[in-house]
Amino acid sequence: MRLYPAAGDGGREGGEGAAMAAEGDAPPPGRGEEEEEDDLGYRLFPDRKKKPQSFLVRSLFTFHNRCQLMLRMSLETNPYAQLLLAAMKQSGCTVFNDRHFSCENCDGCVSGGFDSATSQIVLCQNNIRQQSHMNRVVAHELIHAFDHCRAHVDWFKNVKHLACSEIRAANLSGDCTLMNEIARFKFGLKAHHQTCVRDRAIRSILAVRKVSRETAEKAVDEVFDACFNDLEPFGRIPHSKADARRAYKDFLNRDRYNANL
Repeated sequence: MRLYPAAGDGGREGGEGAAMAAEGDAPPPGRGEEEEEDDLGYRLFPDRKKKPQSFLVRSLFTFHNRCQLMLRMSLETNPYAQLLLAAMKQSGCTVFNDRHFSCENCDGCVSGGFDSATSQIVLCQNNIRQQSHMNRVVAHELIHAFDHCRAHVDWFKNVKHLACSEIRAANLSGDCTLMNEIARFKFGLKAHHQTCVRDRAIRSILAVRKVSRETAEKAVDEVFDACFNDLEPFGRIPHSKADARRAYKDFLNRDRYNANL
């Protein structure tokens, strides 16, 4: 499924076989023990199953207003997002703000998610409070959307596919920059970036799938090298906004060059 505009309310109703890829932490042990079947992460995004509220009602909520303003700022100024939006448009998957992003209330353990059934990015308005956090979540989820656009990702049944996209999202979105890791009080020198990417990919899988930690770790480890080295569309690991700006400039120059061939 590709990201194209749709009429109506933006496809909130979901569909059979829907799955979520999320940016966040694993839920506390014991959560969901009463659930016999995996709900593919939708328990973390309760607003997905509710009837959409009117614009007037939504505009009265501070969380929603703040989320919309931060989203607009991210899409207009964040080089990670700008590059990903340009790459998706080039691939035939143009992203529209009012169709493909939705600010909603979520479980406390996640910041955002990509709903493959509706091709929508969910931004957790009750959990995202700073612009820098919004920038990372938007970039993270746009990488999932980019993977959804360019590849036949089986989000539903193949945990290795999910693991690969989570590795790429952690690697390329700025999740594991040195400053972010210092803010988390995590330090390391040798291969610390790879360790961060692996850990965050595992945590994201555990947040949206009812699988054991062993299963999540095995899936990540089996695809790690290939997916960690898949740097599209950046062409490099953007360790900072300056890196992302250079990657965006290179992408635009490459696009112009290809257009002139």
